[in-house]
Order: sequence, then structure tokens, then C-alpha cells
Amino acid sequence: MIKPNRMDRSFQLHQSEYEEATLRVLHSGWYVLGNEVLNFEKVFSKYIGTAHCVGLASGLDALKIAFTLLGISKGDEVIVQSNAYIACIIGITASNATPVFVEPNEYFNLDASKIEAAITPNTKAILAVHLYGQVSDMVTIMEVAKKHNLYVIEDCAQSHGAKQNGIMAGAFGDIGCFSFYPTKNLGAFGDAGAVTVNDSKLDGQFRVYRNYGSEKRYYNKVVGTNSRLDEIQAALLCVRLSHLDDMNNERKKICTRYLNGINNQHFILPKVQHGCETVWHQFVVQVKNRSKCIEYLNSKGVGTIIHYPIPPHLSEAYAYLGFEVGSFPIAEYYADSVLSLPLYNGMTEEEQDFVISIINSYEL
Repeated sequence: MIKPNRMDRSFQLHQSEYEEATLRVLHSGWYVLGNEVLNFEKVFSKYIGTAHCVGLASGLDALKIAFTLLGISKGDEVIVQSNAYIACIIGITASNATPVFVEPNEYFNLDASKIEAAITPNTKAILAVHLYGQVSDMVTIMEVAKKHNLYVIEDCAQSHGAKQNGIMAGAFGDIGCFSFYPTKNLGAFGDAGAVTVNDSKLDGQFRVYRNYGSEKRYYNKVVGTNSRLDEIQAALLCVRLSHLDDMNNERKKICTRYLNGINNQHFILPKVQHGCETVWHQFVVQVKNRSKCIEYLNSKGVGTIIHYPIPPHLSEAYAYLGFEVGSFPIAEYYADSVLSLPLYNGMTEEEQDFVISIINSYEL
């Protein structure tokens, strides 16, 4: 069986470096908010192209704290695409704000042409979610935000290294929120996250808030939280970051082989928006009668994942918002038809060819 993802392969590619970094931290005797975190924050902000980076415990924490520090609260509205992952919506509602859903475009990202129609006097921000490795249309989104004086938060959990017009995801808006969950292009070996900002005041606020609201030990300025990137994860992330461009290029080669090799009328292949450089976090196709297709692929030894089978507005968790089936038909169509094919660093050409041959042999 070819699994949808293989994290062990990416570890094996640079195993000795990961082991050396781990032992270095263990021998140091300093495991929380030390030099490893400071170093990662420095190199990652430089990589993204922002003035600052603050390491946090997870991508969800990054979103939650971002909305809190921007002062977004009850009665405020945040525009977000209707096919976003549930964590994006949790980030909004954790501050008691209301998500306002806008349909996605053909690239699975927020349809920027539909944003203005969703803006009300209560709108305070736009959450742009860069799904599957491709940057949203940030040029248009930033123009709309500037026109209406709105904050822009980027969810970059799936877009480490992705660009639009040469600018990195996480460098467009007021705050870039990153997850380093192990399956990500820049994945840690456990939960980890970060934010990128250009504003020095926000940088300082994040640093205080992540550490119980304390700038100096036992002296608390605000009611904060415990959300700190630990030293081992920071050291491991530095290793992976040093190889990220090469690893993203490897994913691009795999997906180019998929695009050139898959030839089956039952599958709609993903598209790349003009001016964008995707990092192919996932290779997401669309297929009718998906359950039958999954059954067939499994029987032939090809594993797949659905990203994501239930759009947030139809999840039980957000039933109180009052949406019904048909409220956002594009997001619902994607939820019923998308399928992620096997994709991971270290995937052999033989494995790629096998997936392509099985896909091409599928018939309804």
C-alpha cells in the first residue's frame, strides 16, 4: 500500500542533522525559550521576508492570539473562505467574533472578487487561508482591505515558501500564522507554530502574551497564555528550513509528473494561479462518485485522504450559526469531490508511476 503521506521518509533524508540538533539541545540543559528559539525566529523571519517572527506552540494558537491582539471580539465579523479547515474558524470564534463565509475560487482559495459584497459595518478583518500550498490572491485581498480599513491575517499553515509575485505567504498581511505540524512542508516533530509580523509593537505583544502575559518573570502585564515553541522543535525546524526549498522543489517535480502523467476524464486536476508559485502541500484532484473511487484505489494499493469532507458551516460544532446544506454550494461541492493523492518527500519514481497507472485505469 502506498500511503497518502510518509513522514519517516523526510526524516531519513537528513537523519544525522536532526539527531545532532536534538542532542545539542539535550546537552545544553535549556529547553524553553532559549537560543534555539531565538535563532529559528531570526532565520524564519528572514526567509519569509518580515521584520519579526514569534515562535508559538501551534498554528491554532497563532490564530487565536492574532485575533485577540488585534482586538477582534464579540460583534465583530471576519471574512473567511467557506472551504477552510475548521481550525481557521476556531481561531475566529475563540475571540467570540463571527465568521462570514465567502465562496472559494477554482484554486480552492478565497474568491477575492466576492469579498466586498460580504463587508458590513461590523467587518474588522479578512482571514486569507492559503490552501494546499498555493497563495490566495493577496494582491486583490490587500487592495480591498486597504480600501475598507480591514486587518488581514494569513493562515499559512499549508504554504511554507509559497509566493505570489515573488512575495512569500506570511509577508502580505498584518499577521502571518504558521503551523509546523509534522505533515506540513516545514514540519516539526510534534506541535509547533509561529507568527510573522512587521510591526514591532505586535511582535512585543506576542512575546508577552505567549508567556503567561509576562515580560519579566513573575511580573504579568496582561492575562496571557502558555504557548511557547520549545527548544528541541526550534532546533529541528532550523534543520528542515535549511532544506525547505529543495524539499519543495522535490514536491513540485512529483506533482509535475502527476500533471503530465494522469490522463483520466473522471479526474479534474489542480490548477496554479497566474503569478503564484505553489509548494504543493497536497495534490488535490476532484472526482465524481468519490466513495467508489476511494474503494477502487484502496483495492489497488493506493491510499488517499479527503481534505476536507465537511465544510465548517455544516459541522456540528457550528450548527448554531444556522447554515443549511446549499448555503455555500461551491464549498459543499469541493467537500463532496476533492481527494488528495499520495505526496511526500522521498517518494520514489516507481511509487509515483504506480499511482499514475492506477489512476489512469480507474473507470466509473
